[in-house]
Amino acid sequence: MGDEAKGDADAVERADGVVGRAEGPDAVDVRLGARLAELRAERGWSLGEVAERGGVSRSTLSRAERAEISPTASLLNRLCHVYGRTMSQLLSEIEPEPALLVRAADQRIWRDRAAGFVRRSVSPPHPGLRGELVEGRLAAGADLAYDRPPVPGLEQHIWVLDGTLDVTARDTEHRLGPGDCLRLRIWGPTRFRCPGPEDVRYALAVVLP
Repeated sequence: MGDEAKGDADAVERADGVVGRAEGPDAVDVRLGARLAELRAERGWSLGEVAERGGVSRSTLSRAERAEISPTASLLNRLCHVYGRTMSQLLSEIEPEPALLVRAADQRIWRDRAAGFVRRSVSPPHPGLRGELVEGRLAAGADLAYDRPPVPGLEQHIWVLDGTLDVTARDTEHRLGPGDCLRLRIWGPTRFRCPGPEDVRYALAVVLP
């Protein structure tokens, strides 16, 4: 494959919500890819069926399952919608069951470097509990869009701790400053944008319907 063709292929993958890498696969990506493959196998779906349901390319899904790429938040959100779970639930399934007390040093961190997004699972999903708590950080200028909720009717409480956050839901944009809290149920597309000039840090409480 020539350099030009290779560049075009990389561009397609980025547009579909992935980040390629030159180094070997990350251990978390390996476990995540294996879990995605398990979820698909449990339902007896082909790569093409899941790709069609999630609105992603078959090649991207295949590469994610083989840990050849690092999936972005947008891609994981689409797959969570297909499999009927939140992103925190999916990520918790590739780690040991969390203890009732979650020390700061044990809170899992996941990064979408391409989008400038850092996600800390402060209170991970736990059997018998419907809620979870996440700390999100968006770099100045970062723009994170989700075309659908992972679970329709998902309840969210977004509390800004530092900086400014623009949240769009149901075609309405809300600007949140430090201390502001937006409460809503998610049925359609949402968008999280940090207008700057500084990064934004917020707490996200998620409650299953």
